[in-house]
Amino acid sequence: MPRIARFGQETVCSYNDGEEIFREGDVTREMFVVQSGEVEVYRGGVTLQLLSRGAMFGEMALLESTPRSASARAKGLTKLVEIKPGGFLLKVRRDPTFAFELMCQLSSRLRGTSDRLLASID
Repeated sequence: MPRIARFGQETVCSYNDGEEIFREGDVTREMFVVQSGEVEVYRGGVTLQLLSRGAMFGEMALLESTPRSASARAKGLTKLVEIKPGGFLLKVRRDPTFAFELMCQLSSRLRGTSDRLLASID
C-alpha cells in the first residue's frame, strides 16, 4: 500500500519495489510524475517503458476519462507526485511549462512508437 503525503494540491505517494501503481483496465484518473526511483509501464507481460525522475505517465486516463491501457509498477523505492484532474488544470494555469513538458514527453513517445512500428515492418 503506498504511503501518502499531501503538499497543497499535490500528493506524493511512496511505493516499494514491485508494488502496483495501477493495472490495465482500472478506472482511475490520476496521472503521475516520477519524483525518484523508476516505474515500469507494461502490458501483457511486455515492458513498454521504464520511466525515471521527471517522467510523466497516466495522462491518457486523466485526459480521456478511459480505463488504463497498461499497468505500472515501482522498480525499487519510488516516489510519485499524483495529479488529479482538477489539480491538473490548476497546475497548468499556475505553471504553463508543466503543460509544455507534458507535450514534449508525449511527442517523444509518439516518435518512439512510430520508429518501433516502422522498424518492425522493415
